[in-house]
Amino acid sequence: MTTKSKVGTKPARPEDENLGVGANIAYGFQHVLTMYGGIIAVPLIVGQAAGLSSAEIGMLIAASLFIGGLATLLQTLGVPFFGCQLPLVQGVSFASVATIVAIVTSGGGLPSVFGAVIAASILGFLITPVFSKIIKFFPPLVTGAVITTIGLTLMPVAARWAMGGNSRAEDFGSMTNVGLAGLTLALVLLLSKLGNAAISRLSILLAMVLGTLAAWGMGLVDFSRVMEGPLFAFPTPFHFGAPVFELAAIISMFIVVLVILVETSADILAVGDIIDTKVDSRRLGDGLRADMISSAVAPLFGSFTQSAFAQNVGLVAVTGVKSRFVVSFAGLILVTLGLLPIMGRVIATVPTAVLGGAGIVLFGTVAASGIRTLAKVNYHNNMNLIIVATSIGFGMLPIAAPSFYHDFPDWFATIFHSGISSTAIMAILLNLLFNHMTLGNSDQQSVFAAGTDRMVRAEAIETLAEGDYFTDGKLFDVEGNEIAVEGEVTEAGKSVGPGTSATHKPVTDH
Repeated sequence: MTTKSKVGTKPARPEDENLGVGANIAYGFQHVLTMYGGIIAVPLIVGQAAGLSSAEIGMLIAASLFIGGLATLLQTLGVPFFGCQLPLVQGVSFASVATIVAIVTSGGGLPSVFGAVIAASILGFLITPVFSKIIKFFPPLVTGAVITTIGLTLMPVAARWAMGGNSRAEDFGSMTNVGLAGLTLALVLLLSKLGNAAISRLSILLAMVLGTLAAWGMGLVDFSRVMEGPLFAFPTPFHFGAPVFELAAIISMFIVVLVILVETSADILAVGDIIDTKVDSRRLGDGLRADMISSAVAPLFGSFTQSAFAQNVGLVAVTGVKSRFVVSFAGLILVTLGLLPIMGRVIATVPTAVLGGAGIVLFGTVAASGIRTLAKVNYHNNMNLIIVATSIGFGMLPIAAPSFYHDFPDWFATIFHSGISSTAIMAILLNLLFNHMTLGNSDQQSVFAAGTDRMVRAEAIETLAEGDYFTDGKLFDVEGNEIAVEGEVTEAGKSVGPGTSATHKPVTDH
């Protein structure tokens, strides 16, 4: 016997809600616009490093859009053992850029890059069962720190976008670019405040459309090249040559794959927390396997390693649209853009400064979601505060000082140059050290722990007699005689010197 769900019945999981074709397309476009600049950045950088022509760089971009769309469909819709079925947009991972450029410029060329990506992704696929088992080591203490860091590490991206994107351009950082970003930001806030539920959810998309129109009115947008080039083009397999497998390149890329596995794990857990749905080890493993199989197939069509896009996690948090089918439509749009270059050229007209204005809200929301998760953590009489502080601080090092790891070994720098990976690794290790490996923990907690709860040393209790009491910053015995206090007492008992207790209640025993 089968049962059919009634129309309007709330699904068991929030991500399974289907909003209808119209809403799915609208919100899907919003996701595509949010990540479009990021997904085309990698093929642009790699193509320029490889000395490719504009037409060949266009083919790399089309392949990245096409594979990103297929990977998104696999991740959101899922098949047995593949796909976490969460609203996650997949695309070319920026974590691989430095390694790819290094392989290209060292003489290996794109064939060596493609071979390294295929081999490293297969190795990553084989170790996904190990990564999927670490979910028990991702309590809110860890996920909150990672989510916060995701948002903070993306803020420099939003700032560069707001300034124009291209640091070599003459107008980079000009008031025109910054003003356009500010206008877009103001439109997002205004639409969120004054619009109804539908307009509020589409505030990012509408603000980017209005911002682009404003830029067009200022003469900053050129639509003349939209019709240049083919209308339809299918990514050609092995257009840049058959993959070449070189051991050194594979090892370097495998380190990148480890970073991607950590980042994708963090994104999966982050979006699960944001939409309030259960993510267990099996679901995490399905998501990681989808990531790795997509990365292994991508080079066949001229693309690179795939991973979840953190900025779209922020969009989910901003809009409150939890449906994975919305992101599935974003995947369809990406596939279409990969097959119809003209559509890509239309979206490419959106000024980078407009993306920057929207990015401030998107990325800031990710950080705020992490702070909200950290608010659930118990900080009383434990080391959780220093775990969070150290983890986030460690993750900010490569953001505050991009050359911090310049003199470190390449493998170490590759892993820890990502603030997200740095925070995730440090949070996991410190959580294990202080909260799981309790052997050797001191009964005298550090000043970080002591500051979160009131504590009295045992030797101070031993000096008190029955009936002693503390009030107005002074200690008295049962007969009301004042007892001398060693050290300074401040603020009427709120803070006391060594060897005393700041309590207003009478002491009834030793």
